[in-house]
Amino acid sequence: MAADSFTGTDDGTIDGSALLVRIREWAGELGFGAIGVAGVDLSDAEPGLAAWLDAGFHGEMDYMLRHGMKRARPAELVPDTLRVISATLDYWPDAANAETNLADGSRAYVSRYALGRDYHKVLRKRLQTLAERIALEAPHAFRVFTDSAPVLEVELASRNGLGWRGKHTLLLDRSVGSYFFLGEIFTDLPLPLDAPVESHCGRCTACLSACPTAAIVAPYQVDARRCISYLTIELKGAIPEDLRPLLGNRIYGCDDCQLACPWNRFARLTAEGDFAPRHGLDSAGLVELFAWSETDFAERTAGSPIYRIGHERWLRNIAVALGNAPATLEVLAALQSRTEHPSAIVREHVDWALARHAQAGDS
Repeated sequence: MAADSFTGTDDGTIDGSALLVRIREWAGELGFGAIGVAGVDLSDAEPGLAAWLDAGFHGEMDYMLRHGMKRARPAELVPDTLRVISATLDYWPDAANAETNLADGSRAYVSRYALGRDYHKVLRKRLQTLAERIALEAPHAFRVFTDSAPVLEVELASRNGLGWRGKHTLLLDRSVGSYFFLGEIFTDLPLPLDAPVESHCGRCTACLSACPTAAIVAPYQVDARRCISYLTIELKGAIPEDLRPLLGNRIYGCDDCQLACPWNRFARLTAEGDFAPRHGLDSAGLVELFAWSETDFAERTAGSPIYRIGHERWLRNIAVALGNAPATLEVLAALQSRTEHPSAIVREHVDWALARHAQAGDS
């Protein structure tokens, strides 16, 4: 898996620095926000990963346990990998209505990253194009990843100068905040390494205080079992009853820790049309979305990251949000319409929501 030479040297060896300059130019032309290069020795990250898994913080995400330390060993995932090129792609689609939606209990809140086209598809295709463009100048063996394999994305990106790990565990860049996706190109090119940047979180704990379910159990530690993103997306069964009231109107994911982060005042709007909101999901009403049939759901979430949770979990999540919503006749009628749903999971959450409203009415 040896790379051929990059034009520009007298002895036929790769001029890594010159090539990296070109890679950044090509990445910019493709719409990427920034590029960084890291090595593959992540051995000092393994104890923290092992402790997180041992604590059971991964919840039902058994694949994380199965992959184990492979996540911290890029060269085991793709043999002969010498460098990991990380890339960012902005996704923030609007500047104002996130807080507005959260404050309106009759509306549904969908994490801003999921309002448009599935980022896996957009970013993977873009990374593949970049890797192939590099190969025209410096043939190399490569694989691209976008949250689709055991890769310590934030760890790699925090080592190559793209930012630092915030206390909410997401990557932060002081110039743009955290509203961007990460993707990687594993390559055998001996590119020069980028230097890490220091943390700029200081004494700030805004993200910890903002988490509705106290899932950020300590700085840099998230218990996924309490995280709303995990509960609404990854968890397949019933949402724990004690956490349901804390979900508010969040039906897919959660942005609270990012909304509270001071660095996100520098966030920039995405230029990617693919990430523009679809079907009014940035401000849709809960009752409206709860009425979607399975066919409606499949058609309106096609090509969206929401599609993978399926209609059953979609209804489960909205039932909880309706249980937390103001008890209008419209809300109660919507819940009543699903009391005989074929899914036991949906029925359980609908019954909980109706009982919650009945209890509130009796008090």
